[in-house]
Amino acid sequence: MAVETNTIMQADLARVRVVDFNLQFTGNLQKLVEALGVTRKIAVQEGATLKMLKVTGELESGAVAEGDLIPLSHYETTEVPVGEVKLYKWRKGTTAEAILKGGYDQAVGATTDKMVKDIQKTIRGNLFTFMGTGTGEAEGADLQSALAQGWGQLAVLFEDDAVETVYFLNPLDVADYLGAAQVEMQTVFGMNYIKNFLGLGDVFLNSSVPQGKYFATAKENIVLYYVNVGAGDIKTAFNLTTDETGYIGIREYADNDTARVMDLVMSGVTFFPERQDGIVVGTIAGA
Repeated sequence: MAVETNTIMQADLARVRVVDFNLQFTGNLQKLVEALGVTRKIAVQEGATLKMLKVTGELESGAVAEGDLIPLSHYETTEVPVGEVKLYKWRKGTTAEAILKGGYDQAVGATTDKMVKDIQKTIRGNLFTFMGTGTGEAEGADLQSALAQGWGQLAVLFEDDAVETVYFLNPLDVADYLGAAQVEMQTVFGMNYIKNFLGLGDVFLNSSVPQGKYFATAKENIVLYYVNVGAGDIKTAFNLTTDETGYIGIREYADNDTARVMDLVMSGVTFFPERQDGIVVGTIAGA
């Protein structure tokens, strides 16, 4: 018997799931890009070297006698390799038993939603790892003074009193303040954030940041590097469903040998602060 026109087939439902996966991930990522103020989004090949700019040198004494030669202060900018842009690959399998118990859409969809969250966590973790290598230092007796010191350091480093600063803090370091203040909190890419916190800049909260510390940098210092999985042979070879950004791709297929519905996901997204001296690793002394 011929299938009636416009009948919704299992393949159509699978298509809806993989499209929704891309929309959910990319939509959240785009919101994070906007919140972080990232203006540079650079597509690179897998294995491209990530390099931080490091400035070394010291200031010579300015106490120079009248008529004497003023000594040159020497500074040098070098590129320090700190890693590579990687193509990350993940798989998950939903068993026939799980599908029988919860239904196809519920069993596969629930694990896919959890997978999105875990992939976001991986990308956030890479950002925090790079932020922790910053060479700038600041310290304050309490939360506000500590963040203000970080803002001051960045205003000097980037030679701009109007520098747009972004901070990353542990939620426990702001819990007391939030308990006594009316603050509008938003959520993006699995993180809570507060715009213009204390008038100093945007604050992102995540437990990956050590308690009593914070990371801060200028928005202009953060770049998004990514491997475009929506272009070229990789999309064709693995039949990935992606969108125009190419940030992430997914394929859902049946593995008859193990009676599982498999999901293959690929992404090569990395948020990267370029200037190592443009990152302040601050200390909240009273925390």
